[in-house]
Amino acid sequence: MSLPGLQKGWIKIRWKCRLRVAWKLTYGSSPGRTFYTHISDQYAPFHNKVVNVGVRDSTYVLDGLLYHESDLRIEEHYTDTAGFTDHVFALMHLLGFRFAPRIRDLGDTKLYTPKGEAAYDALKPMIGGTLNIKHVRAHWDEILRLATSIKQGTVTASLMLRKLGSYPRQNGLAVALRELGRIERTLFILGWLQSVELRRRVHAGLNKGEARNALARAVFFNRLGEIRDSSFEQQRYRASGLNLVTAAVVLWNTVYLERAAHALRSNGHAVDETLLQYLSPLGWEHINLTGDYLWRSSAKIGAGKFRPLRPLQSA
Repeated sequence: MSLPGLQKGWIKIRWKCRLRVAWKLTYGSSPGRTFYTHISDQYAPFHNKVVNVGVRDSTYVLDGLLYHESDLRIEEHYTDTAGFTDHVFALMHLLGFRFAPRIRDLGDTKLYTPKGEAAYDALKPMIGGTLNIKHVRAHWDEILRLATSIKQGTVTASLMLRKLGSYPRQNGLAVALRELGRIERTLFILGWLQSVELRRRVHAGLNKGEARNALARAVFFNRLGEIRDSSFEQQRYRASGLNLVTAAVVLWNTVYLERAAHALRSNGHAVDETLLQYLSPLGWEHINLTGDYLWRSSAKIGAGKFRPLRPLQSA
């Protein structure tokens, strides 16, 4: 089972060309783009997309889950507040994913019920309205056709989410999908309030994404941490290259953490297996990111061989 977190990093862009970029005031006056990267619970990136910073994150959440080319079987997905809308909740359910966003200001997020607030006295302060179940039923065939088209790749999820967000409020399909999303969001919030394990799992998953984001920022130091490529294609290559380097760091650390644990056991030291799951392969203090890069053939390590571990320090 893959429980992917989500890593998003804002990158400054400098160029002289005709490309227009939207950006938010929170990013400053310089134009920028977002490297929107999905990562698994094993820290491996499995999808990457370059997007404008002015677009809500939720627009691209499903693209990574549906159109990645890895062999991961994704079951549950975590995002922060910017990664969810009611439309996303609905499509996640229809496409077979468990959606678990960490919603900011949860106390201000309203629940929706099929019978109105009078039937749920204990939840009355939290109820925001009554669900229009009849409207969902009336447009059910359209909803299924939309989900099938997205699943088969006839249309991308991000394109449809942009269209749904721009439709007038009275559009039948958009309203029906919103109502379905409200059902899913209400069920999720009730589960979130009752399950400590769910909250712990989501926090841990998002922390992995933030830690990987820090590693990506450390790796991305060339050209003062700015992308100066004028074309979108070249920017996409930069994003893929950053993914490759961070994945290489994760792989290196994973291999040597395993060898270090084995060396401790071989020397008679007790290794608590329950603690190994909390080790992270995202550290880079031991990696020389800005020094000389040596490519001499004599410095290469043969296939199947490893660098020696540091000697154990006596207590």
